[in-house]
Amino acid sequence: MPSVLIHIANEDPILGEIEKLPGSGETIILVKNPRRRDGKDIHYLVANVTQVIWPINRVNFIEIMPGEDEEQIIGFVRE
Repeated sequence: MPSVLIHIANEDPILGEIEKLPGSGETIILVKNPRRRDGKDIHYLVANVTQVIWPINRVNFIEIMPGEDEEQIIGFVRE
């Protein structure tokens, strides 16, 4: 389950996990374990909420965070 940073219009970014990336025809995005970037609760959600559905038209863009496997990849190295 990839971790993503979702940038919602006029809100702070939301960190959470999603099952799959939304397709071009999707109208909503289901986010599990939503929290602020620093790990704190989101002030407008009830404390025990575990999943939130946001309409795609409110999302400016989505950043896909690297997983454990991807962090091991070494990029360009100059010798």
